[in-house]
Amino acid sequence: MKGIRISYTSREQVEVYRFSWPVSIGLPLAMVGLQAFAPVRLAFLRPFDFGLLLTIFFAISRRSPVSGLLTGAFIGLLQDCLTSTPFGVFGIAKTLVGYGARSIGVAIDVENPSTRFLMTFVFYVLHLGVVLATEHWLVGQQIHFNLGHETGMAVVNALMAVFLFSLLNRLKIRV
Repeated sequence: MKGIRISYTSREQVEVYRFSWPVSIGLPLAMVGLQAFAPVRLAFLRPFDFGLLLTIFFAISRRSPVSGLLTGAFIGLLQDCLTSTPFGVFGIAKTLVGYGARSIGVAIDVENPSTRFLMTFVFYVLHLGVVLATEHWLVGQQIHFNLGHETGMAVVNALMAVFLFSLLNRLKIRV
């Protein structure tokens, strides 16, 4: 009787992906540029933080702490350059989100739409908290916060994440 071959593949080996250079660099440039300039003519795009959504997506896909940090820093600083926010505010917030998303992505099933929704909602709130704290305590700006509006923004971005992540999954390259 022939033996049965059994192989073990860890979760990290199955679900680690990389992206081509055009996707890794071009997609954040295009999406953050879209977010910075398109809402002037396309008002329906204003609620979306595409930089945050890409940071979360790349961090949970690559599963590397350094990659999560660098992706968040790159996208955040790019966003700082294109907005009127003091330089570094989005860089700090998205760097923390990139590291956190990578950490969460290793522990839970990030392919489930409800998990993606909940994870994006939580990271939106974390991102907002870091941005507000940085602007208030480090920059000294007066903060205006509307809980209902920001909760709605978190929900809208979480819904967009479910849709966007399923589209971006097509750009993954298995390692």
